[in-house]
Amino acid sequence: MNHEETARALFYRGYNCAQAVFCAFCDQTGLTLDEAARLSSSFGGGMGRLREVCGALSGAELALGAIQGYADPDDPAAKSAHYQAVRDLAERFRAQNGTILCRELLKDVKTTPGGEPEMRTPAFYAARPCLRLVGEAAALLDQALSRP
Repeated sequence: MNHEETARALFYRGYNCAQAVFCAFCDQTGLTLDEAARLSSSFGGGMGRLREVCGALSGAELALGAIQGYADPDDPAAKSAHYQAVRDLAERFRAQNGTILCRELLKDVKTTPGGEPEMRTPAFYAARPCLRLVGEAAALLDQALSRP
């Protein structure tokens, strides 16, 4: 399976959107599935169901940092280059979906208010674009990683 297929399969298994994308890249981050799932667990539902930045995009950005991020706080060129890569990935996601915000991506979906996760039922998957979005975010990250 490629990263896009892996991300969709993980989401379908019950991982949140951010986990599904971030965990799909364990082969490149070197993290175990458990480590990756814990690190990305806070970002599902646009950060804990706050409906802010899409969790699928957040998971992709987290993976981008784990794979190609900078670590030296005294290297402004590396920081600048990484931030540009982050913006580029977000802009490609926005170009495909019209927004990077979870609440706007789910504007036509009836969701339950509050922080409680919803049950994963066939109706849940059918009503949301999330399964598609996790695949797209993973594919966009693969494209970004393949660029020189």
